[in-house]
Amino acid sequence: MNSDHVVVTGGGGFIGKALVKALLVRGYTVAVIGRNPYPDLMRQGVVCLRGDIRDRAFVRQALVGCETVFHVAAKAGIWGPRQEYFAINAGGTDNVLAACLENKVRHLIYTSTPSVVFDRADIQGGDESLPYTRQPLCHYAASKIAAEQAVLAANSEELRTVAIRPHLVWGPGDRHLIPRLLERGRAGLLKIVGNGTNRVDIAYIDNVVHAHLLAADNLHSSATAAGQVFFVGQKEPVLLWSWINELFARVGIPPVTASVPFSVAYAAGGMLELAATLIRQKTEPRMTRFLSHQLAHSHWFSHRRAEQVLGYQELISTETGMDRLLHWLQEKGGIQQAGHGR
Repeated sequence: MNSDHVVVTGGGGFIGKALVKALLVRGYTVAVIGRNPYPDLMRQGVVCLRGDIRDRAFVRQALVGCETVFHVAAKAGIWGPRQEYFAINAGGTDNVLAACLENKVRHLIYTSTPSVVFDRADIQGGDESLPYTRQPLCHYAASKIAAEQAVLAANSEELRTVAIRPHLVWGPGDRHLIPRLLERGRAGLLKIVGNGTNRVDIAYIDNVVHAHLLAADNLHSSATAAGQVFFVGQKEPVLLWSWINELFARVGIPPVTASVPFSVAYAAGGMLELAATLIRQKTEPRMTRFLSHQLAHSHWFSHRRAEQVLGYQELISTETGMDRLLHWLQEKGGIQQAGHGR
């Protein structure tokens, strides 16, 4: 990258904040777009632009003078109003694209998700030729499909775009995946769904940031990645339940041994979704149809395109990543608290 001024949407989130820190190390002037103030980033010289990506005028003004945008902001999770998911993930992305064109921004790196191709069956070594699912089981996946399609369609000589699809991002600073696993593990609320032999891709945070920076470097030079999508993750997939139980063992949580057939979990998810919809429940049900599939099926991907086009290789192995995660949890008191489980 040779641009001095970079904007990161969602710069206060897990991926966004890690990306901002890496950009600062490279010496770039960084601004973040977010709905909250981020004093820790401001102390590092980051310009915090407080606003909502659903506000097109705000986004247009925020990108003035910018040459590269990392569009990380999104409504994540698998439960909530369809209108909100599409307004933020699809509509917000449309606003970012429009602002890029109006401000003559040259490069856009978009953070997507493998959920856009998950079609209710095992994926074992699938690549970027996989089609978008026609029957997404959650509004998150459906809205991210619309957003990714818009980003790729916008690729041109004026605005080079690329999409990165990291899967199950984890590591120090995670406020969602790992804390949620630990919370449910301590409460004894987890059960193995299916036969427990499913393999999944995971992506340590430093490797995800590395992939984003490689994509930006490519767009600034040969641009062979322009208009393309890339799966990224660890060198090898993990056995999901073995990986979870290894984490639990190292923080003092009893292993997950009880199991439930996939058909039962799927049916329960459907009923809980219906009940939650009828009572207008705001919190995510304990089980959903999408979650039952994710917990029971294999979903890991080939990273060959990222390796060949971007030069991607994992920087941090799964083993080293686990050690770093445990060190961070210990600093935060997570390991001591884990012993107070059930």
